[in-house]
Amino acid sequence: MLSAEQWGVVALSLKIAGVAIGVTIPIAFALAYLLARGRFPGKVLVDGIVHLPLVLPPVVTGWLLLLAFAPDGPVGHVIEAVTGGTVLFRWTGAAIAAGVMALPLMVRAMRLSIESVDRRLEQAARTLGAGPGRVFRTITLPLSVPGILAGAVLGFARGLGEFGATITFVSNVPGETQTLPLAIYSKLQVPGSEHAVVQLALVSVALSLGALVVSELLARRAGRGFHVL
Repeated sequence: MLSAEQWGVVALSLKIAGVAIGVTIPIAFALAYLLARGRFPGKVLVDGIVHLPLVLPPVVTGWLLLLAFAPDGPVGHVIEAVTGGTVLFRWTGAAIAAGVMALPLMVRAMRLSIESVDRRLEQAARTLGAGPGRVFRTITLPLSVPGILAGAVLGFARGLGEFGATITFVSNVPGETQTLPLAIYSKLQVPGSEHAVVQLALVSVALSLGALVVSELLARRAGRGFHVL
């Protein structure tokens, strides 16, 4: 049975991952659509930048976030001027780190789904008088839903497991930025905490596996439930 402290860690992890993915979904879909359908100079470079967190050491990603969101950084300066606060050492900063690390996986899944949409269906709709907006709403978007759902849930699972960028960017603050991976890391440093480590690890495995199963079920349901109009 988890202690109150451990339940707090689980709740905070779910909150951070949920907020991160909720904010990142529209950004990921816009990037996926741009990369799937757009033709513009520098597309390869944009694609590389989007997927950079997959190959960069997470510590480097966290350091770059720290530079950008520090009070004297380009983004942090604006945040401090507008809100009077900072995202450093806050759960909001942990959500930013989780969203950045999950973004490449989300974009990849959504892009593959958009690219799998039969362009002939869209062309047929246009010949029947449908404008670009209606084609997008009635054909491209519905047929892309499985990839959107899969990308969102995969991103959520990635957010739950984020460690390196988070601890570098917002540190390991109990009750504020200490998610499941960070709590497990902290317990590993304390002799005699093996039982707590096992409990938290099992919760982490269960949540991640559950997210993958839900992703598959939602993708299948979406594939059956949407029809081209």
